[in-house]
This record gives sequence, structure tokens and C-alpha cells, in this order.
Amino acid sequence: MILAWSLFSVYLIGTSYLGWLGFKRTDGFGSFAIGNGDLSPLVVGITLAASTASAATFIINPGFVYVDGLAAFIHLALAVYLGFVFMLILLSFRFRSMGTEMKALTIPDWIGKRYRSKNFSLYFSIINLFTLAFIVLLVGGTSIVMQKLLDIDNTTALLIILIFVTGYVLFGGTYAHVFTNLLQGSLMILITLCILVNGFYFIFRNNINFWETLSSIDPNLIKAINPSSSLYNDFFSVYVAGFCIGAALVCQPHILTKALYVKTNKAVRNYIIIFSICFFLFSLLLLAGFWAHFTIDKTMLTDATTGNFRQDLVMTLYLQNAFPNWIFTLISVVLLAAAMSTLDGLLVGISTITANDLILNLINRKQSSKSEVEKMKIAYRASHIILIVIAILTFILTLNPPKLLGIFGQAGVYGLVVATVPPLLTGILFRQVNISLVWLGSILALTIHFTLFFYGNFLFPNSRLAFANPGVTATLALLISTIPILIITFYHNKKAKTN
Repeated sequence: MILAWSLFSVYLIGTSYLGWLGFKRTDGFGSFAIGNGDLSPLVVGITLAASTASAATFIINPGFVYVDGLAAFIHLALAVYLGFVFMLILLSFRFRSMGTEMKALTIPDWIGKRYRSKNFSLYFSIINLFTLAFIVLLVGGTSIVMQKLLDIDNTTALLIILIFVTGYVLFGGTYAHVFTNLLQGSLMILITLCILVNGFYFIFRNNINFWETLSSIDPNLIKAINPSSSLYNDFFSVYVAGFCIGAALVCQPHILTKALYVKTNKAVRNYIIIFSICFFLFSLLLLAGFWAHFTIDKTMLTDATTGNFRQDLVMTLYLQNAFPNWIFTLISVVLLAAAMSTLDGLLVGISTITANDLILNLINRKQSSKSEVEKMKIAYRASHIILIVIAILTFILTLNPPKLLGIFGQAGVYGLVVATVPPLLTGILFRQVNISLVWLGSILALTIHFTLFFYGNFLFPNSRLAFANPGVTATLALLISTIPILIITFYHNKKAKTN
């Protein structure tokens, strides 16, 4: 326990110092939101990888692989990875060049300026509040690790997480997010290599027939489509939904805006290459869900108090059994860093968007006589207040977290991204876009996703689609809403060129 607290204290001190360096570089709301465009591709690439591979990747998702096997691994690791990288390449270059020209600070700001509609920007600033669900996932997942590591209760863990991360983001904004993520991402790379090498060596050293042993536990664990799973039981839910939702996740507020951190398309290309390598490495960590079958007993995953099965404990218990105590302690500190590396990016995003696209939008509607400089000062102060409010709400929600944190977080953030994809993708790919069409597509996508997620089994009782998987409902929402919009817009742009 002394070692755990010592390492964690060193991490807190080091991160606080980097947060202070970020504070010194932050001179207003613009630099708080996206920096000054002076960050290197290496820094942005590692930061993006650390922000993307969050507590979900390092802590939560291995539990899904433990339960549902190869189908879950293909969906969460491979299909999502391919979709994510594809969409990142497709959108980032034009998003940066157009965003720089429009002086956009956030995705809602970019959309509002692209379509010349403050109402559209206001709409997305409100939808962005769905990010809170993903913040709850991250904080809840981090609390699980921290309780085990430091031998503290959930309330104490939540207070440490929220006060610490909110504190350094409050003062340092984007620069604090980037500097701390560079440290956190570097540690995550080293620990990921350590876990992967240990896992493969364990299988090789013990001469384990990997697939046969898993099959003897449950034949469905080695099937590319798991017929017994409620989440990954058909081709659509495993492959199509995985790729599509991976692509959609690029539209999260703390992901695509990384393109605004640099000044050239060459820099964008370089950080995408660095990100792709790092994120692929992180995705392989889900193999731990398989390895856990060889090192921990299923009874260890039963909550002694409630009797419920806790698949969110799989990664923590696997590491505890696979490594000596001192290495487990070191890895656990890095797992905390992994969660915090995404949390700080989300906090910067949600506070910036709410301040810039909600508060300032409402101020401008009143035709305030205040100058732009005064408005930016108001937005800067508002972003700080919003951070504190978000931290308090998160604390309340995670005191009694949802049964499946992963599903809860996915449902919320998928709602955000499916609503964002139609206007963002169409606005980047085409010069002339009908704003009413993308308005309709966004609202339709949001409605379909949540309707199917909550009522899909009731509305379509004979369907084999896994409506309990938010990736499936989000993909259906995307396909139904976005494809017709792209086809119609392509046709109208082609017609306009010929006339």
C-alpha cells in the first residue's frame, strides 16, 4: 500500500507540474479551447491515442471479451479501429483547413459557421451534454481501479479523481490536456507492451493450446459471431456496427478538434500515422479478456455484497493475478493515467462547447453591446464554472453507478456522434448542402438510436438484431439517416455542376 500511494503521489505531482506548464501557455479562451496551433504531430498523435484509448479500452472492454469472446474482440478492437482510422483520414484534413479559415473553436462552432446558422450551433451545444454519460463511464471505471489500488472507498476515489483532473484542466485547458496526455500516453505505451509481452509469454511458456482451451470453457468464445451473446450475435452487430460506430466516434468533441491543434495538412498526416500505430497497440489490450480465462476463476467476479457478476473487474483481477504486486501496482497507476487522459480531454471539450456555443450564443441573441474581447472573457469564466458543475453532477451519478458502465457510457456518447455525423460528413464532402436536410438527418439519427436502444425488442420482438448493443442501434440510425442525405446531396451537387 505504501508503494501504491508513493507511485500515485509521484504521478499526481508530475501531472500537476505539467498542468501548471499548460496554465503558463494559456492566455485566453481561444488557447484554452484549442491552443495556438503550435503543437507538434508527435505530441498530438500520442495525445489523441491517449484520449481515444480510455478507461473503456484499458479497464472496461476486456470484460466484454471475457464474456463474449472473439466476437466482442473483433467488434471492439478490430472493426472499431478500422472504422475510426478510416473516418479520421477522411475528415481531418478538410476539417482543419475549413476550421482554420472559419476560426472555429469546437465542432458545434464549426457546424454553425459552416451552415451559417447559430441555431444549428446551439442545437449541438445542447446535444453535447450527452458527453456526461461517457464522463460517468470514465470516472466510474477509474474509481474501480483506484479502490483496489489504494484501498479506499468509492466516495473517496471519486473525490480524488474529480478534484484533481478538474483542477488542472480548470487552469491549463488544452495545453494542460496535451502536456499531461503526453506523459500519460507514453506510460500507456510502455505498460501496454509489458502486458502484451507477459500475456503472450504466459501462453507460450505453459504450452497452452489457446483456442482448444477456450473452446472447452465455452465453444462460443472462439466463434467470430457468438450466437449466445445478447450484444454480438450476428454479422451486423459484430462487423458492420463495429466499423460504423468506430467511424462515428471520430466526431466526438475531443477527437476531431485535434486537427485544429496544428497548422498544416502535413502535420495532420503525421499525427494520424503516429496515432494509428499507438491506438492499434492499445486495441490489442483487449486480448487480456481471453487471457483472464486462464488466470482467474469466474467466482472471483461475483460481488460479495450484491451477488452480481462484475465483468468490469476482469482487467483489474487479471493484472492482479498475472503480475507480482509491485508490477501490478505500477500498472494500476498507469491505468488511472489512461482513464484521466480521456477524462481531461472530455472536460475541456464539454466546458468549451457549453461556454462558446451555448452561453455566448445566448448572449449574442440578446444583441449585447459587449465587445468580442468582453464576450471571450465571459466565455473563459463560464468554461471554469461549467467544469465545476460537470464535476459535481458526475460525482452524484457515480456514487451509485449503472450496472454496466460500458453500455451506459456507449449509449450516451453514441447518441452524440450519430447526431453529429450527418451535418459534419456532408458539410466536409460537399460544397452545397441543404441545411434543412442535415437538420432532419441529425434529429432522425438521434431519435432512431434511442428509440431502438430502449424499445427495439418491444417494437421488433422477432428481430435477431442485438438492440441491447448501443453500437447496433447507433449504426442503424447512421445508415438510415446519413446514406440518403449523402446520395441526395451528391445528386444535387452533380446537377449544379452541369448547369
